[in-house]
Amino acid sequence: MSPASKELAALRAQYRMRRKEIAARLAEFRRTGSASDRKIFEELCFCILTPQSKALVCDRIIRGLTRSGLLFDGHACQIRPHVRHARFYRNKTGYIVAARAFLSASGSLRIKDKLDGKDPFAAREWLVKNIRGIGYKEASHFLRNIGMGEDLAILDIHILRNLERLGVIKQVPRSLTRKKYLDIEGKLREFARKTGIPTGHLDLLFWSMGTGVIFK
Repeated sequence: MSPASKELAALRAQYRMRRKEIAARLAEFRRTGSASDRKIFEELCFCILTPQSKALVCDRIIRGLTRSGLLFDGHACQIRPHVRHARFYRNKTGYIVAARAFLSASGSLRIKDKLDGKDPFAAREWLVKNIRGIGYKEASHFLRNIGMGEDLAILDIHILRNLERLGVIKQVPRSLTRKKYLDIEGKLREFARKTGIPTGHLDLLFWSMGTGVIFK
């Protein structure tokens, strides 16, 4: 068996072990998508914080801001100290406050009405165009976390390194333009089809292989 075949066999074995847990996590994401606009805004803010920051740290930050009420009503100067453990926290604080203002109407958050639930690709384009701090990776991550983007690729560094290791891409790109992102996403989708592991399951599978847990 070639090294590539061994890697693929190991991936499939890991998936068989974790498939039920991954499916349960994705079902939880779909339930989040049926929750309030406030809950969905929490997920958006989590994804705003995650670039170059640890997901578990970002999750704790958002939980704390939610409990205190600052995520929904706090000024930037009040939010900023709570976000300091995320990289580029000053910019990200500004992105959160700007997103909250943009997505609010008559004092209430209105997110669901703005997203095309039937077309996750169109929803992603809308998010990238309108929400500061949200690129293709973050938009894909957010939509997946609210049950709207299981066919979208979350091309974080750990995904890219795994795709390189498995021979799906030749090397991890130094940067991701829109064209490059969509190109790699297409390759990942084709890889998912060939392996029989759904696109939406691969991110959680790769994450669990690296960390031992299935998170988000």
